[in-house]
Amino acid sequence: MIQDFLIPFAAISLAELGDKTQLAVLCLASQTKKYAQLLIGVILAFMLADGLAIILGKIFSGLIPTNYIKIAAGTIFITFGLITLINNKEEESKCELKKPFLSAFTLIFISEMGDKTQISAALFAAEYNPFVVFFGVMLALTILSVLAVYMGKFISTKINKKTINIIAGILFIIIGITNFF
Repeated sequence: MIQDFLIPFAAISLAELGDKTQLAVLCLASQTKKYAQLLIGVILAFMLADGLAIILGKIFSGLIPTNYIKIAAGTIFITFGLITLINNKEEESKCELKKPFLSAFTLIFISEMGDKTQISAALFAAEYNPFVVFFGVMLALTILSVLAVYMGKFISTKINKKTINIIAGILFIIIGITNFF
């Protein structure tokens, strides 16, 4: 029973460390002061995306081709990047993320679809107790997301907001482009 928790927890923690979704959380956190809303959106997106993977396993991945999911995720990342860069040019003082919950939920939910951690969660559920796997996966993703939000908050206090917006916008665009390949 403990391996049903520890193996997915360790594997997901390592796989998600530095992953595009964690970088996205960090960038979003640097754009808002509503960290709780942002974190709730992130965790809910992970719960739904990885929960669905665990529940549906191979059936879910067969319904929507991974290529379509990657194209949608890439388009959303590029859109967020362009919006970030455009807002940066208009008003430096008002580059606050207006809807952190919705932004985080949408971005993370779609980018997690077909991601290696989602597929891993589905595979672990096929081998181990799916409920225990879910808790291991969610604990790993939650811990990493809290760290990403904290780092985004820290970065936003140490680096000029305009510079953060430029870096975040470019990073979103790069992540979006990589989704196409």
